[in-house]
Amino acid sequence: MLCELKVENLALIEKLKLNFDNYVDSSGLIVMTGETGAGKSIMLRAINLLTGARTSADWVRIGAESCTVEALFEVSAEHNVLLDMLRESGLDDDTTIIIKRILQSNGRSRFYVNGSLATAKMVSELTGNLLSIASQHDHQQLLQPALHLDFLDNLGELWEERQSFAEIFGCWRQKSKELQDLLQQEKDKEEKKDLLRFQLTEIRDADLAIDEDEALATEKMRLKSADQLIKLSNESYSFFLTTLQEGLAQVRKNMDQAATLDPQAEKLAEDLAGYAYQAEDLVTELRHYRDALENDPVRLEYVSARMDLVRQLKRKYGETIAGIHAHAERAERELEVLENLEIRMEHLQKEVADLEKKVLAAAADLSEKRRLAAKRMEEAMGGELASLAFNRAAFHVRFQDGPLGISHIRSQGWDRVEFFFSANPGEPPRPLAKVASGGELSRLMLALRCLLAKRDMVETVIFDEVDAGIGGEAAEAVARKIQELAGHHQVFCITHLPQIAARGTEHFLVIKTVCDGRTQSSFSRLSDEERVQELARMLAGDSVSNKTHAWARELLEKGAGKS
Repeated sequence: MLCELKVENLALIEKLKLNFDNYVDSSGLIVMTGETGAGKSIMLRAINLLTGARTSADWVRIGAESCTVEALFEVSAEHNVLLDMLRESGLDDDTTIIIKRILQSNGRSRFYVNGSLATAKMVSELTGNLLSIASQHDHQQLLQPALHLDFLDNLGELWEERQSFAEIFGCWRQKSKELQDLLQQEKDKEEKKDLLRFQLTEIRDADLAIDEDEALATEKMRLKSADQLIKLSNESYSFFLTTLQEGLAQVRKNMDQAATLDPQAEKLAEDLAGYAYQAEDLVTELRHYRDALENDPVRLEYVSARMDLVRQLKRKYGETIAGIHAHAERAERELEVLENLEIRMEHLQKEVADLEKKVLAAAADLSEKRRLAAKRMEEAMGGELASLAFNRAAFHVRFQDGPLGISHIRSQGWDRVEFFFSANPGEPPRPLAKVASGGELSRLMLALRCLLAKRDMVETVIFDEVDAGIGGEAAEAVARKIQELAGHHQVFCITHLPQIAARGTEHFLVIKTVCDGRTQSSFSRLSDEERVQELARMLAGDSVSNKTHAWARELLEKGAGKS
């Protein structure tokens, strides 16, 4: 149950702290009333913040850097699913859970569970097991037949079977797609094999070496410049061989003589002698370079053709020679796959056939369970609706007839269901979207919520103005139903109906005031006499009289007596 709620700087709320821990049995009806626009639904917004819902920076009170919402829950020690979830998340499996969210004015959020940072997904899963929220717009879901199957599976406790079926179906669909791909490959196999063989032959015959393109470019430039290179190297060799080499020989001879006359010249003489010998070696290398040069048009033509081949292969198979080789490796592997295609197809066809049998069997089993659940749902809804002033209403779950083959199955099975309803005796049931009014939809959704609350482990149920469009006898019936639910759940109800407000075990009034030039909403717990005043306002607005006060007291006494 929700024991405490703290809110700071959320919309019109500057600071709020509410305690709801007066009931050790985790039950009771807590009502919240107030004028339209007073800020009653801000509490629902605060709760939504704690569920990990998407938010807007506009929710932060103007002038504040952030808003904070924090809630303390006490859970039953028997709530094993929730406690296991805490343990798996590395948190203490204490029955006290504190969830906190800080929303920055820049739109960023941080979540905390029992003081530790948490993710939005984790918080969403936790709060999904702590509370259930029903807003005034939820009944619109009943107008969407596509969602009716979800209601049925929820009430029939079939979600685990539905998820198991979805896994089998997903596996069958994946393998079927793989088989279709193989069949298409088989259709184009020979053409593909011919293309792959041609590509492999073309690349292998080229016998390209890594970095060959760079070596070819260098050689082509040298061959194109052969005449000039021969001329330059020959002139340089001639100069070295005559003038320079003879001069160096004379220098070496002179310095040798100088070294005999002056010991300080010995080191210089040795260095110059080494330089002269090195020059002789360079002359030899220059001669070899000159002799290797040749003007070879045939070789130039070959190199140019080779470079054209490399460019052509690059355009086809890769931007580099390494890329060309990688393409060849891929083609070789693909060719091997195609060679073994028939074996793979036979294996996959058997696998798909086996999975198809499992899918059909699982779909039939799930459908049978749904039909049993539908009967139970019709009976349970009949009882709930009777208690909501639908004395002779008819509620039916219709299964759409149609082919039951594998091609008509979806991830949730082959069932298509739609809720049919008749509020009037003698009138045949028709689709909800065509016959139910707003008030009737509200009561239908309340009936469904009550059935779900009895089934799950959620201890806290929040109703946000689910009484929209309801009045008279129906209002009394809705009030009794909500009070009945509050007998075994902690129920919060934001309401405009005095019949519901009178049955609350706690009553909070929401008012909007101006303080220091700023509008703010505040919540206050009402005393018995204050409740009389508030109920009178709800009954008569500005025209409150002694009779109105008497009527309000009568409603309170009636609510306390649970009549």
